Amino acid sequence: MLVGIAIVLALVIKTFLVQAFSIPSESMRDTLQKGDRVLVDKLTPWFGSEPGRGDVVVFNDPGGWLGDTPSSGGIGAAVQDVLSFVGLMPSSEEQDLIKRVIAVGGDTVECKDGGPVVVNGEPLDESAYLSPGSTPCGDRPFGPITVPEDRLWVMGDNRQDSLDSRYHQDLEGQGTVPESKVVGRAVVVAWPVSRWSTLPSPDTFDVVAGSALAPPAVGLAGAVPLVLWRRRRRLGGSPSA
Repeated sequence: MLVGIAIVLALVIKTFLVQAFSIPSESMRDTLQKGDRVLVDKLTPWFGSEPGRGDVVVFNDPGGWLGDTPSSGGIGAAVQDVLSFVGLMPSSEEQDLIKRVIAVGGDTVECKDGGPVVVNGEPLDESAYLSPGSTPCGDRPFGPITVPEDRLWVMGDNRQDSLDSRYHQDLEGQGTVPESKVVGRAVVVAWPVSRWSTLPSPDTFDVVAGSALAPPAVGLAGAVPLVLWRRRRRLGGSPSA
């Protein structure tokens, strides 16, 4: 009986609140390292809030971003399937990506060779999260691009090793990601313990957003209180490998 209740509770948490996600690549270094486990807030989208500039988001492959990655099978895959069922590990079958939202629907974004990323005419100071040695454009200057409504322009923090929006401009939406594909926002690095940290939106995006509100500081005592620690932010002005 108690086991059944625990499983139901775990499934409710996975479906509506938080889910673990394993970082699959170096594309978000040094903010996130390959193998880190992050907790993804799935609660906010249920209340109608949208991904904001600066958020680190997990999203399903919009189509054409990832190749086939079949499960390796065996006991390890079986254990992962069980843990993913209750939300303690990502599914071995899901094809999800994690990037930082740089621009949202209605924004104009560009980056000239050697210059900063510019959103709505405002240059971003990305020093707080760009991987050391990375340049804002990497080897892919772009734009100006106007992000379609209900879509996102996303980039990795490790610009020299991130197949992000810059590399998919030949696809529908010029490399942007539909908001409907967003699973949730990564809110904390949960594992390994030595790397525990929260993942707030950097201050540089406040200049672009105008009316961005800082999240209140709260204690963290498990997954459910964690997801309630949110900025419910509706951005002002212009309409997340």
